[in-house]
Amino acid sequence: MQSHTNPKDIPTVSDTLFSKLPARKIAVLFHERDQHRNPSAYLVHHLAGFWKEDGHEVIYLYGTRRFVPADIVLVHVNLSVVPDAYLEFASRYPIVLNGRIRDIRKSTFSSNLVRPGDAWEGPVIVKSDLNYAGAPERALQRTRLEQRWRVLRAVRRRVDHLRGASAPFGESFDYQIFDRAADVPPRFFADRHVIVEKFRPELEDGLYHVRIYMFLGDRWSCTRVGTRKPVVKSEPDARTETVEPSPEVVAWRQELGLDYGKLDYVVNDGEVVRLDINKTTGASTYMDDETRRRNRRRQAEGLYSYFSA
Repeated sequence: MQSHTNPKDIPTVSDTLFSKLPARKIAVLFHERDQHRNPSAYLVHHLAGFWKEDGHEVIYLYGTRRFVPADIVLVHVNLSVVPDAYLEFASRYPIVLNGRIRDIRKSTFSSNLVRPGDAWEGPVIVKSDLNYAGAPERALQRTRLEQRWRVLRAVRRRVDHLRGASAPFGESFDYQIFDRAADVPPRFFADRHVIVEKFRPELEDGLYHVRIYMFLGDRWSCTRVGTRKPVVKSEPDARTETVEPSPEVVAWRQELGLDYGKLDYVVNDGEVVRLDINKTTGASTYMDDETRRRNRRRQAEGLYSYFSA
C-alpha cells in the first residue's frame, strides 16, 4: 500500500500531462449508510464527474463488505471518528488517500480549550466537539423511517435544551458565545460532546473572517470569507477574497496526513488559530456556475499527482 500523507512528497502533474494519463480505476469509500444520501451533496461527487470526463472509471463503495479492485481509494467516511474497519479495508488498495487520519474531533487538535478554573478571562465559544455540530453522525444513525421525523426530532432537541438536558447544536450557527468562561452553564463543561474554547476572532472592518484552505493532492485554494455573524459560513452576501494559506496551516495539513479536504482557521493578532478539519467536504453553492466549475476542475486534477508517483 502506498499512503500519501505529506504534500511535499506529492509530485506536481502539469496541466498538459493529466489528459494523457492512462485510464485508472478510482474508488471512493463511503460509510455503509451513506448510500441513502444524495451523493451530489458532497464535493467529491462533482470531482468524480471530471475524472470520468478524463476517461477514468469511478466506483462508489458503501461499507466494507465488498472489495472491488482499483488503482486508488479515497476514504470518504463522513464521521468525526472513522471506524478502524474502514481504514483496514482501505489499506488493501495500492494507493490510499486519507488513510491515516482517523479522528478529527476538535478536542484532538485545539490549542484553545478552556476548562473551569483556567486563567483565560476573555470571551469563549461553546461548540460541538464533533465536526459540523455532529450532523453527520445524526444523519448516519437515522433509519429511513426516522428521516421522516426530522422536524419532530429537532423540536425534541430544543425542548431538551430548554430543560437543560442537552446543547442545541443542530448546526454550527447554534454555537454560543459568552463574555467569559464564568458565564458558561456548568452543564456545558460536563458534557463530553461539547468543548469550550477561547473566542479569538479575525475582525476587520466590522466583519468576522474565516480562512478556508481546500486541497486535493498538489492542487489547493485558500479563501477568506467575511460576514457580520461571529460564526462565519459561506453565504450569498459574504465578502470573499483569495489569499495565500498561512505556512502554519500548510504544515498542519502535513502533520495530519490529510490528502483531501479543507482546514478552517483565523489569524488573530498575527497568530494562526485552528478551527476545523473537514475530510468529506460538502458541495458549495455560493458562487456562479462557471467559477464553481473552474474551481472544481482544478481541484479534481490534484488526484492525478498520485498517479505520477
